[in-house]
Amino acid sequence: MQPRISPGRLRELGPINWVVWQMLSRAAGTDDAHLFSTLGRTKGLFRGWLHFSGRLMPGGRLPRHESELVILRVARLRDCAYEMDHHIRLGRRAGVTPEILERLRTGPSADGWSDKHRALLAAVDELVETRDIGNATWAALAEHYDERSLIEIVLLINQYEGLAATITALRIQRDGL
Repeated sequence: MQPRISPGRLRELGPINWVVWQMLSRAAGTDDAHLFSTLGRTKGLFRGWLHFSGRLMPGGRLPRHESELVILRVARLRDCAYEMDHHIRLGRRAGVTPEILERLRTGPSADGWSDKHRALLAAVDELVETRDIGNATWAALAEHYDERSLIEIVLLINQYEGLAATITALRIQRDGL
C-alpha cells in the first residue's frame, strides 16, 4: 500500500515545518516520522494541530500513564499500527508494561484493571464504537475525574481516533522503529 500523499521535504514543508519535522523525528527515534512529514505539508495548520495535540498529550492534566492507556486502546480499536508503534514505546516510558498491553488488547473487561482504569477504558470503547458515552459509564468515570478532566478525556479519545482515521485515509506508512 502506497501513501496517498508522499511525505514532504524542505520544499513541501517550508523551513519552519522542516525543522519541526526533524526535531520530532529525532524525538520519535526515527529518521523520518512520516506522520509529521506528511501533515507538515499543511504549513500553519500543522503547527496549530501540533499545539492542540500537545496540549492534550503530553501537556494535559491526565497522568501520562492514563493518556497512554487511552491512546493505545484507541489504536487497538481502530487497528492503527502507526499509533501503536509509537505509543507502545511512549507507553513503556509511562509504565505501560507488556502485561498491561496484553490487557489493553482485551479492553475494560480484562481482569486486573482498577475501577478507575476500567471506567476510563470503557469510555474509550463506547465513544469509539458509538460516538457517545452511556450514562452508566459516564457516572463511573465521573467518580474518578473532575469536570475539566472529563472534557479532556473526551477530547483525547477523539483526537487519537481522528488521527487514526487520518493515518488510514492518507495511507501514512509506518516509520519502522
